[in-house]
Amino acid sequence: MMNILAVWIGFLCGALSGAVPGLFFYRSDWLGGYTSWPRRMIRLGHIAFFGIGFLNLGLGLTALSLGVRSSAASILMVIGSVMMPLICYASAFRPAFRHLFFIPAGAVILSIIFTMERLVQL
Repeated sequence: MMNILAVWIGFLCGALSGAVPGLFFYRSDWLGGYTSWPRRMIRLGHIAFFGIGFLNLGLGLTALSLGVRSSAASILMVIGSVMMPLICYASAFRPAFRHLFFIPAGAVILSIIFTMERLVQL
């Protein structure tokens, strides 16, 4: 159930994080232009809310169908769904934060591996 809640929180954050910058996207020079590092990182953070949200949805529905309440996979996926957008936004304004992308990427990858391992055991 934790992952299903994370989906809807992520979708809400994704909608909000798209609406606010959307007010300025018409300006070609906003945040240094379309291809600038800050603008790309903000777009990546915005889409990460939705992308990892869908991964949370898949994991949550899989866990429900298997009758699994909580697992390391669930916790890792929630960590990934929080940390990926956070690191994207932090990296937009402090590029050194890009070195932390291994945290959410690793959490999501491990979550998928743990889930697949559980499915193979069935």
